[in-house]
Amino acid sequence: MEMINIKINGMPLSVAKGTTILEAARSAGIKIPTLCYLKDINEIGACRMCVTEVKGARSLVAACVFPIEREGTEIFTNSKKVQDSRKHTLEILLSNHDKKCLSCARSQNCELQQMCKDFGVEDENKFEGEMQNHEIDNSAPHLIRNNNKCILCRRCVAVCKANQYVGVIGVNNRGFDAEIGCAFNKKLDETSCVNCGQCTAVCPTGALIERDNTAEVFAAIADPDKRVIVHTAPAIRATLGECFGMPIGTNVKGKMVTALKMLGFDKVFDTDFGADLTILEEANEFIERVQDGGTLPMITSCSPGWVKFCEYYYPELLPNLSSCKSPQQMTGAIIKTYYAEKEGIDPQDIVVVSVMPCTAKKFEISRDDQNAAGVPDIDISITTRELARMIEKEQIQFTSLPDSEFDPTLGVTTGAAAIFGATGGVMEAALRTAADTLTGQSLDTIEYKEIRGTEGIKEATYNVAGLDVNVAVVSGLDNAAKVLDKVKAGEANYQFIEVMCCPGGCVNGGGQPIQSGDTRNFVDLQGLRGSALYEEDANLPLRKSHDSPIIKKLYEEYLEKPGSHKAHDILHTTYVKRNKY
Repeated sequence: MEMINIKINGMPLSVAKGTTILEAARSAGIKIPTLCYLKDINEIGACRMCVTEVKGARSLVAACVFPIEREGTEIFTNSKKVQDSRKHTLEILLSNHDKKCLSCARSQNCELQQMCKDFGVEDENKFEGEMQNHEIDNSAPHLIRNNNKCILCRRCVAVCKANQYVGVIGVNNRGFDAEIGCAFNKKLDETSCVNCGQCTAVCPTGALIERDNTAEVFAAIADPDKRVIVHTAPAIRATLGECFGMPIGTNVKGKMVTALKMLGFDKVFDTDFGADLTILEEANEFIERVQDGGTLPMITSCSPGWVKFCEYYYPELLPNLSSCKSPQQMTGAIIKTYYAEKEGIDPQDIVVVSVMPCTAKKFEISRDDQNAAGVPDIDISITTRELARMIEKEQIQFTSLPDSEFDPTLGVTTGAAAIFGATGGVMEAALRTAADTLTGQSLDTIEYKEIRGTEGIKEATYNVAGLDVNVAVVSGLDNAAKVLDKVKAGEANYQFIEVMCCPGGCVNGGGQPIQSGDTRNFVDLQGLRGSALYEEDANLPLRKSHDSPIIKKLYEEYLEKPGSHKAHDILHTTYVKRNKY
């Protein structure tokens, strides 16, 4: 690697030849603002916020795409010319922007708003004239698109295509009439969108936000005739603290439970219970397929965005999907059957609220065959961000809260369930149970580190009771497509595949806390969040799903055994082939 010597703002620096100005500045502790840039997937230099001055260049250059090739290059990131240019760019963006900031869900967490503050934009109407007036698209179950707040950064377009394969949005029209939308101006729910919400996670403004269901939750809590029960996914404890300024990767499980109890929920359960239950059913299903010549490879079904993707784009592989419901749905199903019977409550009087890292869960709750008690397994699904807004609305001082424990009825869980939120976690949890079941022993080796980490595609072979099991772990739907194409072509010999819709798994779900483009580009969000879950796993006394006393009791009292007829009625589901639009 050839190194060259340069200067940034007069400071000497040695960098690899070809390094972009943005990367070089960051290595020197200098932040250059960006609006459109997303590392590796949206490097287009379009927003012009990252412009810098290079000595000898005729004009300002976009730092995100300008490679440093010459020895002795001198760069200025904060000269008056640069500062004036950035301010001017912001003023132009505001000239066609819906500036209803006080009522915007992204107020105080908006990159455009922050940059206007940073660069001293005082007159938000400096350039007055014609403005576009877009119809708001609220057709989808998981998000709202308001192009009146869009700045055409194209981050959403990039993540939808590059990370998630589907590419259902793009730039329509040209010039002043350009807008982000679907082909032929269709509404989002008229496309093959899989509801993953990754676009909402990267949008720098309020143009894309999750559909907010918090008013429904508050209304349910206020209804004296309803028993309102909440349960939270494993990934929430690793991310909720970010909404309140806590370091990325902080596990706030105890504070989260306290906050939920203060909000007025009648019971606070842990979705980890449903994750443990999923493992018992999924591991049993896998063993049955292997022993009875069933369809292989078996592919996990925990991620609703992935399931919908399979239904749209790979319907021929639907028989490979595990029939298990997701942990969200299993938890709701057990609450409205087993728990309701034990407590003598009519399932119709129970409102189950799930807190999920995922916007696709808002679609999943409305799927067919997700109503074990004759009513929906889950009534309302909210994201991490929505829970944070509920806590803020009730003026709860989250960071000062003491720790509390989940209600015990469905609250004792294992480390295997905790790691569900990270890519590879479902596979590792399933292998822990499958290995013990097949060998008839409680094995000491339970960490499958080859399938840990945030790489998009991971492969390994494990010998389980004399059987070599070839596994693949995939996150991000573009990576899923690559693996599935190999399976279809007969080029892969897997027995078990885990697929997570979102890159890095649920810790990076579309409903997780918003982080700026700068943080996404230079901080390992997925790794830090995932580490919190693996640390919890390592510290819990029970680390295998089948060792959970609650799970054992559930089967003894109610479900009989994994894979029983009753278990199938309550905990398993079906899929449909969907037509691509």
